[in-house]
Amino acid sequence: MKFRTLGNTGIQLSAIGLGCMGMSFAYGPSDEQESIKTLHQALDLGVNFWDTADMYANGENEKLISKVLVPNRDKIFIATKFGFRFKGDKAGHSGAPGTYFDGSPEWIKKAVDLSLQRLNIDEIDLYYAHRVDPNIPVEETVGAMADLVRAGKVKYLGLSEASAESIRKANSIHPITALQSEYSLLTRDIEQQILPAIRELGITLVPYSPLARGLFSNINEAQNFSDEDFRKSLPRYQEEYLENNRNLAKEINEFAASKGIKGTQLALVWVLNQGEDIIPIPGTKRIQYLEENIAAANIELSPSDLETVDAILKKYPNVGERYSEGSMRLVNN
Repeated sequence: MKFRTLGNTGIQLSAIGLGCMGMSFAYGPSDEQESIKTLHQALDLGVNFWDTADMYANGENEKLISKVLVPNRDKIFIATKFGFRFKGDKAGHSGAPGTYFDGSPEWIKKAVDLSLQRLNIDEIDLYYAHRVDPNIPVEETVGAMADLVRAGKVKYLGLSEASAESIRKANSIHPITALQSEYSLLTRDIEQQILPAIRELGITLVPYSPLARGLFSNINEAQNFSDEDFRKSLPRYQEEYLENNRNLAKEINEFAASKGIKGTQLALVWVLNQGEDIIPIPGTKRIQYLEENIAAANIELSPSDLETVDAILKKYPNVGERYSEGSMRLVNN
């Protein structure tokens, strides 16, 4: 496994981390036994950076991870997030009618204790605000998060889907170590203002969904998604954009095959090539895909290969928004 440095901490994390959301939430039925096997295999492969959140299945993902995390605490750098809450405690995705965001200092104090309890650990390595609350100054949210560092409950602070302006304000209150935002071949809006800002401040980018939610491998199976799969609600899988994205995936996959790799690996290698200060966290609940993802750390693409990828993307610009309208309201605030 190759490693990259987290922000200004000096901590070495696996160049590819593990997003754990899908083990319990959002992508169809879960299989705890299979997920635990995948977590153990991640450890064996040297993946020491794991990511979860309190909203994933309303805390059940944190509980699942704890079963492998606790006996291997010294081997894992664990990140979790707070902020999304559910009316009536019925878990849903970020744009669901019963989901709302709470970045208040009062909730932060409760949320961290609940996450620590579910994870069954004494200190969270990296604690993110899952979004920036549009109704509360980010300085207040980060001020309360800084209290958690002083209390020894959290080591480092992060933001997720924050604007450049919010990142600067937050960093003035307490150092922000990582920014988690969606970043992939199909989602590149952070390149304009956000990526330059975090590089100026020495903040690591942690891209989630670096494989564009598996679009390059599953776009032709979209009609078979289960009712529990939230990708059914995403514009990129809707009729208006479906043909464009099928054609895009086909050409990306064909180019990847010509290099002897899979389209998903090509997508991940592209993200890794955007800078040494980037640590993507592709999610999976299956050992096969975990191993494919990790193998991408050792795949090299030439400048000419990267130019070919960009040329393919330009042929199919009508990819659609990455989220539904409701979820997009909380992005880049």
